[in-house]
Amino acid sequence: MDARGPVRYLWWLVREVKGKVALGAIYGSLWFVSLAVTPYLISQAIDRGLTPPRPTALLAWAAVVLAVGVASAWLGIMRHRSMTRLRLAAALRTADLVMTHATRLGAALPRRVTAGEVVTIGISDVWTVGRAMNVGGVGVAAVVAFAVIAVLLQRISGLLAVVVLVGVPVVALTIGPLLRRTQRAAARYREHQGGLNSRLVDIVGGLRVLNGLGGKQAHQEHYERESAKLREQGYRVGEPSSWIGALGEGLPVVYLAVVIWLAARLAVGGGLTAGQLVAVYGYTAMLVIPVNVMIFVGFDVTRGVVAARRITDFLRLPGDDPAGGAAPPGPAVLHDPESGVSAEPGRFTALAGNLPAASARILDRLGRYQPGDTTWGGRPLAGIAQPEIRSRILVAAHDADLFAGTLRDVVAGRADPDDDRVRLALDTAVAHDVGADLARPVTWGGRNLSGGQRQRVRLARAVYTDPEMLLAAEPTSAVDAHTEAAIADRLSAARRGRGTVLATTSPVLLDRADTVHYLVDGRVAATGTHRGLLAAEPGYRALVARAFGEDSFEGEGA
Repeated sequence: MDARGPVRYLWWLVREVKGKVALGAIYGSLWFVSLAVTPYLISQAIDRGLTPPRPTALLAWAAVVLAVGVASAWLGIMRHRSMTRLRLAAALRTADLVMTHATRLGAALPRRVTAGEVVTIGISDVWTVGRAMNVGGVGVAAVVAFAVIAVLLQRISGLLAVVVLVGVPVVALTIGPLLRRTQRAAARYREHQGGLNSRLVDIVGGLRVLNGLGGKQAHQEHYERESAKLREQGYRVGEPSSWIGALGEGLPVVYLAVVIWLAARLAVGGGLTAGQLVAVYGYTAMLVIPVNVMIFVGFDVTRGVVAARRITDFLRLPGDDPAGGAAPPGPAVLHDPESGVSAEPGRFTALAGNLPAASARILDRLGRYQPGDTTWGGRPLAGIAQPEIRSRILVAAHDADLFAGTLRDVVAGRADPDDDRVRLALDTAVAHDVGADLARPVTWGGRNLSGGQRQRVRLARAVYTDPEMLLAAEPTSAVDAHTEAAIADRLSAARRGRGTVLATTSPVLLDRADTVHYLVDGRVAATGTHRGLLAAEPGYRALVARAFGEDSFEGEGA
């Protein structure tokens, strides 16, 4: 695969489906040639069968015209089928690459590209790239047809052939600037379209939350405003596109008028026979098709380059390299120099910061979902084989997706389900209201569960995995205080002897932590126990107070 640029990618794709490209070009060329030959055959029937009348010759040439017509109909069907297969093959090959790379990115995907952009690539761009393959099929056939007609006209009149050949540069000079304008406008439209689709995916995904907060109307109004802007950009794309369409239909008619006028003058002067005049009219009338095809193939390629640029940008997103060095032989310290955070094996560590996003980025660096200078047992994490990291360090995102299936399978994840372990994990996450029936169906994304239930099922899944080091952000933000206290007790007991790092400002969880890193703007400002930091760090106390109110930790003691 060549993803170094849109044009390189399209050329690579042509080579990948070269058999179908060749088939489309062959059937298309033969179809065009059959159309081009028909006027010649009709001219022969006129000149040899009518002037003077020769019924036998006329019937013979008429039979040849009929045979060519039947062959042309069959070739037209095969041309359409081969071009459909070519477009589908190119589009599906691209879709397969996009899906494979999205799978390779895995949990890093939402950290690097929006869901709306992936949707737009998968639904719109791959089919636009497929249409760009027209240049290798009917595009080549149109050029062949154009050359054949020029040769046939040259046999009748060199002047007419020159007029036809001069017309191609005229078309290019006329259409070229419009294609460039279309490409620039389409690029802006495509960028805005991806952003708008991202907003739509976010709204649909959070519809229940928006309804509960009363924010659905506000988000709908914002989406409508952005959609109106996209519509205006669509008009700007449509302006040059409409001119291309008009010229695609109009320029060949101009061809037809000029060539027929010249041919009529030649016929009046005795330079053309009646049959030749009919042939010239047939050639130029047929010329409308390949010229029109060339114009619209140029338009398809222009749009294909815009789509291929978005696809190659996605395919160049760096994925995890499965190659690398060995991991530490046993549990070891994870250290993030950028923030100063250290996570020791077998200990419960908490990150309490004023910027939740910065705390989440620390977890991502510790789990190698974002680049950094993180070390594991003194070894650079970036140099360790990715499968080793994924098998021993788990980053449990608070918004991680839940796949559809039974509760048993959802909690077990990729591991084989063990009912006793599943129940223990659900009990640790205080998900008894969900886990009474392990065969209970869970829809995709857990949409048949409440927000708190989804969060506890995610936590149960992380507990079931039992990683050497568990990294989680705000695992109890959607539960009540009583449930949170129960989770804190059970989680600390279940993870005893295993490393756990939680990004949280919950006093209950902080109080259970062996080590608390107090973060200011994403860097460690102080380290200690929860109670020790409450006594020694006013900023830490203020942070917890802002998050939960003074009463939430009053009386805990210093």
